[in-house]
Amino acid sequence: MNQIVLMGRLTRDPELRHTQSGTPVASFSLAVDRGYVSKDNGERQTDFIDIVAWRATAEFVSKYFTKGQMAAVTGRLQIRDWTDKDGNKRRSAEVIADNVYFTESKRSREAALAAGGAASGGSGSYSESKPSYGSEYSSPVAPSDFAELDEDDGDLPF
Repeated sequence: MNQIVLMGRLTRDPELRHTQSGTPVASFSLAVDRGYVSKDNGERQTDFIDIVAWRATAEFVSKYFTKGQMAAVTGRLQIRDWTDKDGNKRRSAEVIADNVYFTESKRSREAALAAGGAASGGSGSYSESKPSYGSEYSSPVAPSDFAELDEDDGDLPF
């Protein structure tokens, strides 16, 4: 089974291109923190992982995601052989995205940008393999389905 789940921040804005036949393809990378701290320097290590999205997922990512934004990606690992400009054979690993999800709300993202930091929470996604909900880029859950709690009395609302 070849399945990958990643969550991290985009290191650059997605780059949308089209194949000769007109198929949209978007490329971006995620900075993904490892789940442990290094013994050498006590810091968390980060991997920079190349992601490729196709068709409607590519258009969705290029329209709604930007550098620094937190995203979750599910997909599969693909190894690609290629030749560089000097004629050397190279090999690259990349994730082919099946699903891309928002992992922070627009409000928390704007607040984090205003404060110069990062925040998380919220949801939204687009999946190549799932049917759309209403329009091509809508979330399956309407914002009016949730009520904000003004006071935290410690009790769960259910």
